[in-house]
Amino acid sequence: MSDYDLVIRGGHIVDGSGAAVFDGDVAVNAGRIAAVGAVSGRGMDEIDAKGLLITPGFVDVHTHYDGQATWDQRLQPSSWHGVTTVIAGNCGVGFAPCRPQDQDRLIRLMEGVEDLPFPVLKAGLPWNWQSFPDYLDSLSARAFDMDIGLQLPHAALRVFVMGERGANREPASADDIAAMAALAQTAMEAGAMGFSTSRTLNHRTSDGQPTPTLTAAEDELMGIALALGRAKKGVLQFVSDFANPEAEFAMMRRLCEASGRPLSFSLAQSPAAPRGWRKLLDLLEQATAAGLPMKAQVAARPVGVLLGLDLTLNPFSLHPDWRKGDSLAEQRRSLADPDFVACLIANPPPAGNVLGTALLHRWGDMYQLGNPPNYEPLPETSLAAQAMRRGVAFEVVAAEWLRAGMIYVPFLNFADGDLDAVGAMLAHADTIPGLSDGGAHVGMICDGSFPTTLLTHWARDRSHGRLPLEHLIKRQAHDTARAVGLTDRGLIAPGQRADINLIDLDRLALLPPEVEHDLPAAGRRLLQRARGYRATLVAGQVTYRDGEATGALPGRLLRGATTA
Repeated sequence: MSDYDLVIRGGHIVDGSGAAVFDGDVAVNAGRIAAVGAVSGRGMDEIDAKGLLITPGFVDVHTHYDGQATWDQRLQPSSWHGVTTVIAGNCGVGFAPCRPQDQDRLIRLMEGVEDLPFPVLKAGLPWNWQSFPDYLDSLSARAFDMDIGLQLPHAALRVFVMGERGANREPASADDIAAMAALAQTAMEAGAMGFSTSRTLNHRTSDGQPTPTLTAAEDELMGIALALGRAKKGVLQFVSDFANPEAEFAMMRRLCEASGRPLSFSLAQSPAAPRGWRKLLDLLEQATAAGLPMKAQVAARPVGVLLGLDLTLNPFSLHPDWRKGDSLAEQRRSLADPDFVACLIANPPPAGNVLGTALLHRWGDMYQLGNPPNYEPLPETSLAAQAMRRGVAFEVVAAEWLRAGMIYVPFLNFADGDLDAVGAMLAHADTIPGLSDGGAHVGMICDGSFPTTLLTHWARDRSHGRLPLEHLIKRQAHDTARAVGLTDRGLIAPGQRADINLIDLDRLALLPPEVEHDLPAAGRRLLQRARGYRATLVAGQVTYRDGEATGALPGRLLRGATTA
């Protein structure tokens, strides 16, 4: 007779607490961890973990699976990278609440902000909801390969209450604020994980309009934050340009202090203000020293885009002579023709095109991604450096690289030509890993693999400035879970949910991103796999073995904070 449902034997346990690695067994019963250490009882099933890390499942607090979760049971690519819980509804964008007449408006906003194509969302979203509680009910009927929690997005809330005025960023009246606050409180009580908003010019609809929440005044944000305070539920999530860092942070601090709810914000190194992140960390330290529950979400590598022939953009997308309608094979043949490339060079995009100069022609910031992918490339390997060494036009090298694969353009966290700033942010006591945007940017970015970068680049491979494995596991499991109120996961300890990874750290590696056309309406998306995750368990069930789905779907919708 078995004592446990499952026993994992003889692994190197990194338990998520930050304590040193130790060898032992992990026993599981009824989806929970029942014993850790030297387990004498037998399991109905047993897994030999000799030579493998046993870690908690990873919690990714910054994703955009709001749409994908309505049509897909596997939240890939995140589930290929040891993630067992995701939080969506970030950056103030999402699909509930929503009146039928506003469905296309919210789709265009998501298309512009998160690069999720209109035809994909139009075909994929069932729209069997209007209110946020209805949206949660819709997802609660579905099963997934991991747990998912949803935040209430400010843009959808604002448009639902204010209509065209909200979309056009008009100031909210007292009645508008009261209505938004009431809906926010109802959403938290129905199981929303929190409330998110965006205050950045980078977030625009697909037709170029700024996000509806860009200029929302403090009284509007305070009204919503206080509603979360009254519910005693939910977190606050912000993304901002921090044009005036002191004033913007002071406002966020007031919101956190008045509501008593945890608040996190996105933090990255900007090339426009390469030391600005340090100022924000200084302000954050002051706030946390005063006892405020505030965190900065930071990325594991540069925030950058991928350019390619089968992606949203490539360096020649805006050239008048670029053959957009040709097949990929025809485009590759054209780029192999020196006369065609010379024509592209001779007839550049119109002068003053911001996209062309700001992104598509940043030759000094372009790199071949390579296999395995290199997210901290040396400056001397840039496209511009290679072109100058060879004495050829930048476009000549760009054409060669496009024929071979994808071009990587880091634009945040790489102002110094290295990731030293990222290392400092990851090591800071008041940060958590975030910003992966899993489920979004399907034609330009593939950062759902951030957790694997933490383990490979920062714990094992970097030539200098590596961080302790125990610290990184704690951050990506325990600390992220606690930041959104999930106290029942993120640790290898009795009573905790049996979300577990078995990892071959020596073999762990990122594979190059690939393009698949598997979204609704045959839509395209970037996906990135990894090798070295020998098994991932969700609630005690093996969901992936060596990167392949087992068919088990124990993941469910989270309804607010959870306790062990």
